[in-house]
Amino acid sequence: MGSTSGDHRTGYVPFPAEDAERYRTAGYWAGRPLGDLLRSAAERWGTRPAIVGDQPLGYAELDHAADRMAAGLTAQGFEPGDRVLVQLPNGPEFVTVLFGLLRAGVIPVLALPAHRSAEIIHLARLSDAAGYVIADRAAGFDYRVLADELLAAVPAVRRVLVHGDPGPHTALAAVPCAPDGPLPQPDPGDIALMLVSGGTTGLPKLIARTHDDYHYNARASAELCELTESDVYLVSLPAAHNFPLACPGILGTVASGGALAFVADPSPETAFAAVERHGVTVTALVPPLAQLWCAATEWEEADLGSLRLLQVGGAKLAEPVAREVTPRLGARLQQVFGMAEGLLNYTRLDDPDDLIRTTQGRPLSPADRVRVVDPDGRDVPPGAEGELITQGPYTIRGYYRAAEHNARAFTPDGWYRSGDLVRRLPSGHLVVTGRAKDVINRGGENVSCDELEEHLLALPGVQHAAVVGLPDDALGEKVCAALVADPMPTLAAVRSFLTGRGLAAYKHPDQVRRIDVLPVTAVGKIDRRALTAALGALEV
Repeated sequence: MGSTSGDHRTGYVPFPAEDAERYRTAGYWAGRPLGDLLRSAAERWGTRPAIVGDQPLGYAELDHAADRMAAGLTAQGFEPGDRVLVQLPNGPEFVTVLFGLLRAGVIPVLALPAHRSAEIIHLARLSDAAGYVIADRAAGFDYRVLADELLAAVPAVRRVLVHGDPGPHTALAAVPCAPDGPLPQPDPGDIALMLVSGGTTGLPKLIARTHDDYHYNARASAELCELTESDVYLVSLPAAHNFPLACPGILGTVASGGALAFVADPSPETAFAAVERHGVTVTALVPPLAQLWCAATEWEEADLGSLRLLQVGGAKLAEPVAREVTPRLGARLQQVFGMAEGLLNYTRLDDPDDLIRTTQGRPLSPADRVRVVDPDGRDVPPGAEGELITQGPYTIRGYYRAAEHNARAFTPDGWYRSGDLVRRLPSGHLVVTGRAKDVINRGGENVSCDELEEHLLALPGVQHAAVVGLPDDALGEKVCAALVADPMPTLAAVRSFLTGRGLAAYKHPDQVRRIDVLPVTAVGKIDRRALTAALGALEV
């Protein structure tokens, strides 16, 4: 096929040389490609199970499968530095494809199964993707139709690989082949993979993670969570999320010699059966699921006795739910507050119960630098609320090919502006109090107000649109669209319109409200605080 996607480092913001050297000298960066996590595991735990379930694989078998996938991808014409968009549901093939791409020196761009044409076309263009890996169907959706839309919109995508019935495309099962010579050896300081941002402004951004920083991310997280070869990690959230991928997730489990189990959906009915069947010891959930799992112990009869650690993150966990986790599920609770851009905060396994229930953890690494600042960038007094900004050995210094956005998202001296409002306790633990950015955290998924408003303004009859988050017991925040419109569309009509524009369903409003005029600030911007207060008052 030949590479047509340009230099993958164009638009990448690297770590400053002096910081990179410090991280190497201190041992945070091991100088090893990310694909070596599996290679080392296979050498140490060759016959132990790496994946359990209907398609079990030992570590040596998984390592061999990754090499064959890498060789097959090379034979398909993919070259080191090419980007390939990966949109697969949870399952063993996700792991094989991921490590196969890493071994081939090809950069996976990890899209979520919920993404639709608006996001997929944007991500393919932004990354200059040369390929696209999908399932044939999942959760009732035919991804081959989406692939056809992508090929029509982005001709640079030269190959579509399909797990299952390929239709007019290439079957993923036909790709692996015996390696013909040594596989590439990526530079550990180079881009390993790209994660997709939650999208705090406009369309999602790409987060380029290096071999060095992501290797450390997974390895240090696994050590903190005390993962061993006796653990079984259940991938219940979408595998392409940073949380179940490397916090410690899939990569941390591989680094520890544990086994991976997968479920297609995280419902109690499905997940509880998997916990009992496979002796699952660790998994990760977002708060609404943690609440549902706790409630489901009243009607689900599965034995959850093997579960030792339940991680909850993606949004703030309400204290009443936090108090229920151990009594209901029998597992130690660990709150996780982090971001795909880098910084991870964990409550420790030996923290006092009150800290575990009421805080969102403290930084993973001794090298993490955290400040809490006011709107002018000045450090707030100890214990006061402010925006969290951060630097560290696994926190990016800029989004991929997003120079204009980077000028707002990072300080001139390279601190990442998280947009999260926090208080820092004397112990170093953080308490999340809100968001400074125009983004709604709906059940652990970030919904950009700007992006959704842009779509809503294209709806016939809508003159003005504003999107805000309103409190919700189950989701944390629900998405409310306030519209100045004539005629006023129904919620069903709005959702149908957004589906037609290819917007992922989790970004759709939960409710629409008619409003005569939008409140604005002194400089003419939407006053979301005033609008939220007004809409909230109307609900009472």
